[in-house]
Amino acid sequence: MRISTKGRFAVNAMIDLALRESAGPVALVTIGERQGISLSYLEQLFAGLRTAGLVQSSRGPGGGYRLGRPAEDISVADIVGAVDEREMPADHRPGAPATAALWRSLEETMRRHMSAISLASLVGQQLERGEPIIVAPRRRAIAPLPPVRAPRTTAPNSVFALAGTLGH
Repeated sequence: MRISTKGRFAVNAMIDLALRESAGPVALVTIGERQGISLSYLEQLFAGLRTAGLVQSSRGPGGGYRLGRPAEDISVADIVGAVDEREMPADHRPGAPATAALWRSLEETMRRHMSAISLASLVGQQLERGEPIIVAPRRRAIAPLPPVRAPRTTAPNSVFALAGTLGH
């Protein structure tokens, strides 16, 4: 199992989401601003996370993402596997079978270790560091403005009407 840049960004984004979802759905734009990840890249990552059932989305004003299941039930292996499903390629060079068992063993050890690390434990570590968790205020739906009425005046609307009011 490889940990690609996609996997690293997805783990960081999921920690960010888990830290802030108690205030309501979290917009990808705000995650991107905090994590320094472009919105289009986050959309790709979250498509995989949503397909794997790790996040749920809601549309519209005040919409965004929430965890698809409790943070205790989401492992780092789940997150990485959802966004980067590529396996290590088989090596077909001469002498490769001698090390193939080693690579499979290392991959399995890495997968077991990442499966033992929950998103909740990563969130707990983040909170222990004492870094402030900034939660943006929830956006409210935009209400239409009341119609603008033309002001009512008693002033004359032409030069001739003005002259008539002056008595000429």
